[in-house]
Amino acid sequence: MNNNELKITAPGLFKLGACLVYEALTVIALSFVLTGIFLWLAGDASHGARRLAMQLFLWLGIGAYFIRCWLTSGQTLAMQAWNFQLLDHDNQTLDVKLAAARYILATLSLMLLGLGFLWAIIDRDRLFLHDRLLKTKVVMRQK
Repeated sequence: MNNNELKITAPGLFKLGACLVYEALTVIALSFVLTGIFLWLAGDASHGARRLAMQLFLWLGIGAYFIRCWLTSGQTLAMQAWNFQLLDHDNQTLDVKLAAARYILATLSLMLLGLGFLWAIIDRDRLFLHDRLLKTKVVMRQK
């Protein structure tokens, strides 16, 4: 289906929040798998350089999941369940640079107590701060 056949609207705050909870569950599951892989390959990572390496491995692995999803369909597993899609300002799926920038800015937002996500509460278009800055948007797709 192309974007011209569908009605694209901004999701409500409740649905955005519910999708974020679903995303968190996916990230937790992915983190368990990635941690298992890292520990199998590198051994104990409870301190020192291995701990830092594991954290970097997790961040990169989770980033690979999000970026791949955003590049191919504009939808993560949670976004598919809620019928959301991530689009650029031309209503197209993101390119690699934009997807990577979004992941980095979303990570920074989480490190700042989620302030960039809470921005959607006051944003007139219900955009997260990183989406406002990058001119991307999460939309609901309806036939």
